[in-house]
Amino acid sequence: MTMDKDSKKKVISDFATKKWDTWSSEVQVAILTARIENLKLHLDSHKKDNHSRRGIILMVAKRRKMLNYLKRKSPEKYDEVIGKLGIRKA
Repeated sequence: MTMDKDSKKKVISDFATKKWDTWSSEVQVAILTARIENLKLHLDSHKKDNHSRRGIILMVAKRRKMLNYLKRKSPEKYDEVIGKLGIRKA
């Protein structure tokens, strides 16, 4: 259910704007999206795991807030991130 180091590094390198960029909104949204996708796979096989279901709901809400911030600050970056991650626009 957790991300391993290699997959996290790959996500960071794909969305980083600078060399050691782990704090930007784009990177944080990408990491959250990877965690959400990973948890979705877990919930497909463990349908009654309500604790993890609550966790995924909280992560989706946090990602939505970050995307709203990104859309407000930089609409072009927002569109780019949404396109790369394949997230629906809300």
